[in-house]
Amino acid sequence: MCGRARCTLTAAQAARAFGFPTTTAAATAGPGGGGGGGDAPAVRTLDLDRFRPSYNVSPGAYLPVGTVRAQTAACGDGGRGGGGAEPVIQCMKWGLVPSFTGKTEKPDHFRMFNARSESVKEKASFRRLIPKNRCLVAVEGFYEWKKDGSKKQPYYIHFQDHRPLVFAALYDTWTNSEGETIHTFTILTTRASTSLKWLHDRMPVILGDHDSVNVWLNDASVKLEEITAPYEGADLVWYPVTSAMGKTSFDGPECIKEFQVHMGPSEKPISKFFTKKSTTHDQSVKPEKTTSEFASHAFRASKVEGDESAENQPEGVDQKQPGEKQTASSTVKDEPVSLEYQVLGKPQSIKDEDTMTSTNITIKKQDDSSIKRKFEDTEVKAEMMENSGWSHSPPTTTKKGKGAKAASDGQASLLSYFARK
Repeated sequence: MCGRARCTLTAAQAARAFGFPTTTAAATAGPGGGGGGGDAPAVRTLDLDRFRPSYNVSPGAYLPVGTVRAQTAACGDGGRGGGGAEPVIQCMKWGLVPSFTGKTEKPDHFRMFNARSESVKEKASFRRLIPKNRCLVAVEGFYEWKKDGSKKQPYYIHFQDHRPLVFAALYDTWTNSEGETIHTFTILTTRASTSLKWLHDRMPVILGDHDSVNVWLNDASVKLEEITAPYEGADLVWYPVTSAMGKTSFDGPECIKEFQVHMGPSEKPISKFFTKKSTTHDQSVKPEKTTSEFASHAFRASKVEGDESAENQPEGVDQKQPGEKQTASSTVKDEPVSLEYQVLGKPQSIKDEDTMTSTNITIKKQDDSSIKRKFEDTEVKAEMMENSGWSHSPPTTTKKGKGAKAASDGQASLLSYFARK
């Protein structure tokens, strides 16, 4: 893309850049000293008075354009053209306005100031101009912007030896409602060269020597792909310039003054300051996050170990600390409070004694067994006392024990009550 350029060339300089002949006329110095010289193109010129040299040329401005026209009767050969054709330098407006544009329409020179060479044969606005409306545009350099986030940095691109750049272009004529004929042109663009890809994906078609200039103007048989290839010469250089170039009103030698992009630490933009601060903050927060995750994993691991050890505890220990277990399980987020291990812990001893499925029957049988053991212990104790001469416990005590056993068959014992609870 090429939307800004520098052109302060004289008519003679433009003529030489196009390969047109020039004449040098020596001027006689006046009495006050000093001297002068005339260097003018030796070809016909048109509307050169409309040209205004500028360091910041944008679409809509007049520039000197070189082309080949049919020779008029009043002119000779012109030193170049053959078969009734002659070279001409004419001022034209940058920004193509097709000839079929309505006379009452307001021309928009920013709409077609560039034409993609890859698709120039496909669009009616350009296709019909390729055979006979080719032209050349000479400038000293052009500007391109490098995007860096929301910021754009302009660069000035030129030849290292400061010779003019010559662009391939197409021109057309348009007549407005007042009957005025306006000549306009568009600059062809191509893909960026290898050395300019970092800056932009497009660049103007640069005709680097007189042979390529002559082919573009006079040899329509050559394929456009060969002429419009990117310029890969190492003599095309660039450097950054002031961002004030973005204003079309900004003009003068300051436009091409090299600008220092690399700034010191104290001159860094505020966006970079916040970016660096954010990075430092992330680095400081990262260890805290890691520590928090480690603590979370450690807590979960300790909980699992605690649950496993609680399941391996004896039944009596589990029943003594039910409140502590509930509190621990309730403090863990997203984990339901469960006392299943207490319920499962009770039938362990009962399972070893009996295989009955009914819990009530098992507990009742356990109560009968405990009463039987007490009765047997009482009989042994009574026999020992009887043998030793003691008569503290009469035999009726044994019968009362048996009666108590019969009376407790339909009632739950105190041991059974605690087991159910």
